[in-house]
Amino acid sequence: MMPRSCASAGAKVVRATKFASARARAAGGCGVASRLPTSCASRSPLGGSRGPTSDVSVGTRRNLSACSQATATVSEVQRVLGIDLRGKKAFVAGVADDKGFGWAISKALAEAGCEIILGTWVPALKIFETSYRRGKFDESATLSDGTKMTFKHVYPMDAVFDTLADVPEEIRTNKRYEAADGDFSVAGVAKRVKEDYGNVDIIVHSLANGPEVQKPLLETSRHGYLSAVSASSYSFVSMVQHFGPLMNKGGAAISLTYLASERVIPGYGGGMSSAKAALESDTQVLAFEAGRKYGMRVNTISAGPLGSRAARAIGFIDDMINYSVANAPMEKELGANEVANVAAFLCSPLASAITGSCIYVDNGLNTMGLAMDSKALERDE
Repeated sequence: MMPRSCASAGAKVVRATKFASARARAAGGCGVASRLPTSCASRSPLGGSRGPTSDVSVGTRRNLSACSQATATVSEVQRVLGIDLRGKKAFVAGVADDKGFGWAISKALAEAGCEIILGTWVPALKIFETSYRRGKFDESATLSDGTKMTFKHVYPMDAVFDTLADVPEEIRTNKRYEAADGDFSVAGVAKRVKEDYGNVDIIVHSLANGPEVQKPLLETSRHGYLSAVSASSYSFVSMVQHFGPLMNKGGAAISLTYLASERVIPGYGGGMSSAKAALESDTQVLAFEAGRKYGMRVNTISAGPLGSRAARAIGFIDDMINYSVANAPMEKELGANEVANVAAFLCSPLASAITGSCIYVDNGLNTMGLAMDSKALERDE
């Protein structure tokens, strides 16, 4: 357990700096180097350091035990528990703006030093690249050290197609797909990434689509149902199939699921709840198969409702958010960065023994068995 907060430890270092030597001699306390180390404020929000690690020295061997708590807070925790992904490469599929989980996860990984490669849905590619180039995302792309998150490459991608041969003629000739500058299938993008950048360490699946999501399951067509499963869950299987051979040993794959996989969420239809259930089941099987074959880990995050552009297609996302705030143990709206921080952890060596898991990041909503705003709780006055 961390004995002191970052702010508390940082304040103690600042106060101790002025009189460290004198206090160490007079009181037998901690002797702190006269040069102020990197402050807590300069560290990544994820716990990793973007600069040199803090260096707190102790006065004497006799004082080492007395200083252990402060030293562990300022130096050891930063060194041992900091998320450091420098030298790693991540492929993130499903980023088309700066509002969703895909963007937030990309930013969290970048904060930890990871290089980011994107796969963006072909019809959204030009708008995304233009918006980024013109600075519309500058504020949300700014990292904790003041630099701007950059991408090594943004590939056109449609994860509904495993190979280019699977793409029907009406899609190939569709004007919305003119932005594709090459093979935009999963296999094609994996091949291009390998040719351009070699192996990768992380793959992130931030993809979901159900053309009939607003229809009850009883009214969902076979085409709508299978389309939801294809785009939202099998696409993850396809990514692990084709990117698995590119993964460095110890790599990690992450996807995003939702509580509707196991609980009834009226209005979340069109086969999307089934797709999320399939995604969670596939996560366990892929963890075993890809773990044995490629030495990689596979996990999914069950995130609470977020008012992203994609979620607006559901039609009642604001109601879902309000319900969560009213009924979850943590009475607050979920932030995309909160999900992203967990994703960065799961992709790091700190989570080296976690695989095949579904991690809930929803302010605890999944634990509730009775809604706090239920009519059953109403009492006559």
